Amino acid sequence: MEKYFSVDICGREELLPILPLPGDINIAFFNLHGNVELTDHCAKHLAERIKKYKPDVLITAESKGLQLTHCVAREMGHKFYAVVRKSKKLYMQDGIEVQAKTITTGDIQKLYLSAHDVELIKGKRVAIVDDVISTGAANAALEQIVAEAGGTVVCRAFVLAEGDAKDKEGVDYLATIPLM
Repeated sequence: MEKYFSVDICGREELLPILPLPGDINIAFFNLHGNVELTDHCAKHLAERIKKYKPDVLITAESKGLQLTHCVAREMGHKFYAVVRKSKKLYMQDGIEVQAKTITTGDIQKLYLSAHDVELIKGKRVAIVDDVISTGAANAALEQIVAEAGGTVVCRAFVLAEGDAKDKEGVDYLATIPLM
């Protein structure tokens, strides 16, 4: 029998399946992929929180943050947002590369920002947008990319803060979930 964790995200109850990770850790798995209503709901509430920071541009890492950030950008009237990729594409030869080790991947992974998105960020106020913050490793990698691109992080916004991430300074989130 599958177990679930119930979380209230700004008045919307979601049942998240509890999944095991290596090292005897379980997570309440949050997945926006394909869920239009949930993504729109979260984007609307995140955009409201982000607006007070007056960012010029949003940035996210693929993949679950993509559709969320797209919807947040639309809510805020932004025409573009920057995307950090997990693989280096042909058009990304002159961009930025950093490394991160996140709780869900467990291994060191490389993250890439295209030269086009570097120009989008340079000299701008940037809001980091993603689905979940846990250890903060992915967020730190995004902050490093923004700094190397010449931008300034003014906001870190997530749908969910997992475990101790709720206590991190400078992090905005809509709800919390535990590490189990």
